[in-house]
Amino acid sequence: MKRKRKTRQRQYFFDKPQNVKRVLRVLYAICGVLFLIDFVYHRHVVHPWEGLWGFHVIYGFVACVILVLAAKEMRKLLMRKEDYYDMDD
Repeated sequence: MKRKRKTRQRQYFFDKPQNVKRVLRVLYAICGVLFLIDFVYHRHVVHPWEGLWGFHVIYGFVACVILVLAAKEMRKLLMRKEDYYDMDD
């Protein structure tokens, strides 16, 4: 009679919700500190709007959102059927 082995699922770092929350808190804290440094640090700017407080933070966020939205639209054009590789010639 064969015994069945119990297979354990390996537990990864991000499998625990508390670890995900910790990482997000650290990222939020880093973003907040970088934003606060923007009030203290003097930059030599080329364009006047670069001198606005938080400009680079807002610009980076907007650029990422635009990239995600563009990728979603490109997916509609570039995506192939689910069974593309299973089709016979």
